[in-house]
Amino acid sequence: MKKIWNSKDLCALADHSEEELRVILDTATAFKGVGERNLKKVPALRGKTMVNLFVEPSTRTRISFELAAMRLSADVVNINASASSLEKGETLLDTARNLEALRVDLIVIRHKSAGSARFLADRLKASVINAGDGSHEHPTQGLLDAFTIREKLGTLEGVRVSIVGDILFSRVARSNIEILTKLGAKVTLVGPPTLVPKTFESLGVRVAHNIDEVIGESDVINLLRIQHERQKTEYFPGLGEYTARFGLTRKRAEQLKPECLIMHPGPMNRGVEIDSQVADGRSSVILDQVTNGLAVRMAVLYLCSGGAPFAPITAS
Repeated sequence: MKKIWNSKDLCALADHSEEELRVILDTATAFKGVGERNLKKVPALRGKTMVNLFVEPSTRTRISFELAAMRLSADVVNINASASSLEKGETLLDTARNLEALRVDLIVIRHKSAGSARFLADRLKASVINAGDGSHEHPTQGLLDAFTIREKLGTLEGVRVSIVGDILFSRVARSNIEILTKLGAKVTLVGPPTLVPKTFESLGVRVAHNIDEVIGESDVINLLRIQHERQKTEYFPGLGEYTARFGLTRKRAEQLKPECLIMHPGPMNRGVEIDSQVADGRSSVILDQVTNGLAVRMAVLYLCSGGAPFAPITAS
């Protein structure tokens, strides 16, 4: 197979072509089978070292990257910013260069500042993987969401995806928009005008401010958490009103197509953006997203370390 992945880094899905994004998804499909075996490990990254450098809190993403590296037989070091020299005034670049001097091969970074991953990638020989940078992008979340839709529905071409909630401050939304539009999905953004301004239409998506107008036509509903930690003020009157106007309640869920997928990147605010029974119901693929995130991150670590892409599968 022609090698069409030549990057040592994954900083933003906007940096990559449709063909490159398909390569990641196809490679993740091959790696997903590793987690279903009795021996959940392959030697693909034996002798490599990955550092999880998380300057913002995380549970799912950090553990997922850690397990992904371990299943590829890499050595893993976790660094908590509150227990690092960053707390003593050391710059991010100096911290990263010290890690590189220790012959670290991959650095997975989560940081509050947009562009932090690209800043390091341009200055280091080590591979840099973006695990979320401010409100900019969360590339592996976008990849795992696209992977899950393709796995469940067989394609992304023409699939109607409604992303509901805090779009303005969501890096998950931006990565989803990037990959889904490139791979042929029809994306609608839904939420209050303060959080979903019409300017997003320039990205090739539809904007709606009434969830009840789009819910019945959607093949996928992806619900986002309100990003209070990145907001400087309130963008809607209160959580109760938000739930009444945009939450996926049990009554609203009755309007969904029987085959509609319900997604959420987590952490969920049960009873706010989604009802508990709906989150745990038959149409929910929220836990499938978690499982698929492991396969996607294995693929990303493998490809950025120079691994050859796996043969493509037929699904789009």
